[in-house]
Amino acid sequence: QVQLVESGGGWVQPGGSLRLSCARSGNVWAYDVVGWYRQAPGKQREPVATMSSGGVPTYADSVKGRFTISADNAKNTVTLQMNSLKPEDTAVYYCHSLRFDDQFWGQGTQVTVSS
Repeated sequence: QVQLVESGGGWVQPGGSLRLSCARSGNVWAYDVVGWYRQAPGKQREPVATMSSGGVPTYADSVKGRFTISADNAKNTVTLQMNSLKPEDTAVYYCHSLRFDDQFWGQGTQVTVSS
């Protein structure tokens, strides 16, 4: 089992920045695929950014150039730096870990972008 705990969500005005962190514990492998998903009210959960086992990031088109994912395998953390935030980025953000067919999710952290 892998436990994921997110932190860093909150409220920010449009154009602002937030940094989300995910602490990984348990049976963590350095080769797990890790990433961030989000779910806005009334919408399906969607991928935001993922980091392959080889360290290659992938981003949703809606966040390219604004969000950056990074992983520190020594500290077992995954970070999502979010800049130039827009109201449409408002959602609950979830940390995700994938190993073969096993998926693990954090409890989620709320991000609200409004003026």
